[in-house]
Amino acid sequence: MRAEVRVDRGAPRLWHLSLIEKLNAIPGVLAGVGWGARAEPLPSCVSLLFLLERMINGLPAGGLAEAVPIGAFLPYVLEPADKPDLVIDLCGPMEASAEVRWCVTFDGVCGDAAALAALLAGRAPVIGIINTQTGVALASGRPGTEANGIILTAFEDCLTRVITLIVAATRGTAPSQPCADAAGLPLRCGDVARFAMKMLVRLVIRRLYQLCTYAPHWRVGWRFVDGPDTFDLLAMPTEGWNILCDDGLRFYADPFPLAFGGRVVVFVEEFDHRLGRAAIAATEFDAHGPRSAPRTVLATGSHLSYPFVFEHAGEVWMTPESTAAHRIDLYRAVRFPDSWQLAATLVTGVEASDPTLVQHAGRWWLMATVREGHGSFSDALYLWSASNLIGPWVPHRRNPVLVDISSARPAGRLVERGGRLLRPAQDCRGGYGRAVTLAEITRLDDDTFEQNILVTLRTGPGWPGRRLHTLNRAGRVECIDGSAIAVKVKGELNRWAGLVTRRHGVPQHDAEPVIARARGDVSEIAPD
Repeated sequence: MRAEVRVDRGAPRLWHLSLIEKLNAIPGVLAGVGWGARAEPLPSCVSLLFLLERMINGLPAGGLAEAVPIGAFLPYVLEPADKPDLVIDLCGPMEASAEVRWCVTFDGVCGDAAALAALLAGRAPVIGIINTQTGVALASGRPGTEANGIILTAFEDCLTRVITLIVAATRGTAPSQPCADAAGLPLRCGDVARFAMKMLVRLVIRRLYQLCTYAPHWRVGWRFVDGPDTFDLLAMPTEGWNILCDDGLRFYADPFPLAFGGRVVVFVEEFDHRLGRAAIAATEFDAHGPRSAPRTVLATGSHLSYPFVFEHAGEVWMTPESTAAHRIDLYRAVRFPDSWQLAATLVTGVEASDPTLVQHAGRWWLMATVREGHGSFSDALYLWSASNLIGPWVPHRRNPVLVDISSARPAGRLVERGGRLLRPAQDCRGGYGRAVTLAEITRLDDDTFEQNILVTLRTGPGWPGRRLHTLNRAGRVECIDGSAIAVKVKGELNRWAGLVTRRHGVPQHDAEPVIARARGDVSEIAPD
């Protein structure tokens, strides 16, 4: 197939070049550039905003939105006599055509301006790859970003997923399609100016916040459950939550309780602010709560988090997140819970976040969100499957099976309730870890992944704050996590209070009120 990517001759950008290169990597596809003119060029105020953001945030050159010289496209110029089988029109607007033509829409509106307008309004636009002959969406997705408040980065993260979706539509492996939940907005320079002013104010506040606190700082919540849990209720419990106390110099997140051998142990990410990386820690629970502060059980010298721990064949296994290592490793407990041995590397060459395993229909399935050098860590869900735990693991033919910042990234173990397979996922539309979505997986096989959103859980009276990130249960212990404030000046006081209680043999559940009084800020929540 011969494909022409039609680009505005006055504004060729790096993402156009990247798209052509990725299309040419598809077997049987020959892609080249065709020059056109965009009906409505971006206003100059956008370029000024991008320049301001680069200066203020120290953003590096070479982003996907950066302009490139026309000469960079010379290897991909199509001959005038070569009639393309497909035109991917990036100039717009979308209109009926006799030729096979695709357009890119953002919240139903063609053109980059609609994407920027949505981002300025504080939301992620829904991307659509539209066949202009039929008006049918060939692929769709809701992109995400880890850089809320920086429009240039958010825009480039969005462009990354435009490339992902166009490539998937070209291969015929388009992911599931979320519906647009907002109409397209006009891009006005007044909105750009107001955003720039707010950005400067937020920058000052953020710098002061970072100067005075350790940020981000997460906290783990736990409660005993003797009846229906959160999966049964499909609602956020309003009472009963306790906090797994930290010393202010480190935080705990990603709680995974496991019942094994008559014991209940909660595994967590243990992030040390002084080192700037995390290890895996664990604490055993008794009838009163945690018996001690979490202690490190697995450290590799690189960042580890999301200790997905499970029992299989009478042994305990773990697949922690190790994004920086670009692989997904499987560990086996040599001595539960504090001695672990690398058993296998399941997947290599990926920046995979929150790898989650489940056995379904006689196969093992592994799911994680994947970042491919650019874009968000949280919006593209990839699957692998295997006949046994060690592998070999085969990627799903439709990867990514879902592009949706509101429900792609895993948030804990999958569970069965009433014959339904329920999956907790992160809803990051308002920022990383803002809410947890509970979805029912309605189809999971070699051809398709489908899920149906049941409810979105948010913080409230029982768990105040602005973030909800992980949900898991084992035995009577149910765990969640969220954010908190850790004031740097109080860090040493927190550490001192913890040391005193431990030296005098006070159990952790009795020590928590002491440390909480010493901190004086345990229920406060960090701002954005």
